[in-house]
Amino acid sequence: QVQLVESGGGLVQPGGSLRLSCAASGFTFSAYAMSWARQAPGKGLEWVSGIYSDGSGTYYEESVKGRFTISRDNARNTLFLQMNSLKPEDTGLYYCARVPLHRLHEYDYWGQGTQVTVSS
Repeated sequence: QVQLVESGGGLVQPGGSLRLSCAASGFTFSAYAMSWARQAPGKGLEWVSGIYSDGSGTYYEESVKGRFTISRDNARNTLFLQMNSLKPEDTGLYYCARVPLHRLHEYDYWGQGTQVTVSS
């Protein structure tokens, strides 16, 4: 069965960095686009970034452009999100999600999430 397991979250001060990872199993990882999404306290799910199956295209929500970098290692079935210059408004539960039809904002599976808290 499809499994997505996120890790790497934590508490960080504003301006700090974190690197999230997502270990994928149960499907052909290299055949799917993938995305990261987040949910802030009391808010809905927000798409953050997406990457196509071969890594040739990467896309970002406007507020994270220039600060976050999405990447993938198809040999290790792993998705990454490097987050730099973190801000308090980046706080939330971060999910990695499988994109079934190349529309990066539409997902069919996602993991349990990893918590990112940006606070001094």
